[in-house]
Amino acid sequence: MELLKSPLHEKYQASGAKLINFAGWEMPITFSGLVEEHEAVRDSAGFFDISHMGVISIKGTNPKEIIQKFFPTNLYSITKGQSCYSLLLNNAGGIIDDLIIYDLGLQEKDISEIFLIVNASRYEADFEWLSKNLNNNNIQISNAKQSNALLAIQGKKAYEYFEEWSGYSIKHLHNFGCEYQPLKKFQDCKKIFISKTGYTGEDGIEILLPKNLSINLWEFLLSKGLLPCGLGSRDTLRLEAGMHLYGQDLNEETNPYEAGLGWVVHLENQHDFFGRESLEKISQNGIKRKLVGIKVLGKAIARKGCEIFHENKKIGEITSGSWSPTLKEPIALGYINTYYAKSNTEVDIRIRGKLFKGIISKRGFYKKNY
Repeated sequence: MELLKSPLHEKYQASGAKLINFAGWEMPITFSGLVEEHEAVRDSAGFFDISHMGVISIKGTNPKEIIQKFFPTNLYSITKGQSCYSLLLNNAGGIIDDLIIYDLGLQEKDISEIFLIVNASRYEADFEWLSKNLNNNNIQISNAKQSNALLAIQGKKAYEYFEEWSGYSIKHLHNFGCEYQPLKKFQDCKKIFISKTGYTGEDGIEILLPKNLSINLWEFLLSKGLLPCGLGSRDTLRLEAGMHLYGQDLNEETNPYEAGLGWVVHLENQHDFFGRESLEKISQNGIKRKLVGIKVLGKAIARKGCEIFHENKKIGEITSGSWSPTLKEPIALGYINTYYAKSNTEVDIRIRGKLFKGIISKRGFYKKNY
């Protein structure tokens, strides 16, 4: 089966990218090198092609009321120009996907629009789950990405580079703010989706735009000395920031409370949603395992599936792990028995047949200081 390609695929080859199969897409794992790309984002800014991700448009009269049943988060907690992180759940409270919901407000007459940006590996499952359970003729669900590209500029200087390129100030947008409108600088420019979101722990902006403009932006950023960044640095950046990766830290067998995502579950809102009954029981009875951060002592990398022990008793498994270019030490995420999930608890991790010491820590290993 032929791999899907981004509208920016030709730019990968010109920039010397190393390509891999990621969720059925041919995507760059690195350009100049993982550590160099990682440090560029932490120090100043870097940019990513994230066109593999899904963008689902939901249109209708008051679409929030109709799609509220899919999400444990109160959708009325955001208004036009705002977004929120949430989860798509099954009936058992398991996580079908984690995603960001963007409220674009009224777009034409009485029709409002909502964007969902979802994981590449879950786009088809998400779209099918939504379509199968909508049961409403007054709502339109579609692929909003079409042939457009999705780009992310991340880092403390991300906003100023975007503003210089676009000739448009985004100072009025707060963190997790979004807009959907043309850029006057570019002739015949249709609506561009802009959001102050990202997946690195830094300031960031994500832009959905036509192929010709995405190439223009790519070349502009290169001319300014910014590095294109691949999936490798994207993973180390998100891991340092304690952000989940679907398929590793989250799946349909995981519930929000185990994953440390209970804050997106608004049981107090009283709205009905898929998985509510299951989550009510879990919130009353407690959880048996919990996702924690782990600092590994030494230089061994704890990868997904490595077993975690305490006094020779297996208490969990690693879900994500890597060397941290910022902290200069190995870090990991893993699910362990809640009894042992206190910070500074010492554990042993079996890596390639040998045991290495680890220390339980907060999931967010890095936090920006600006």
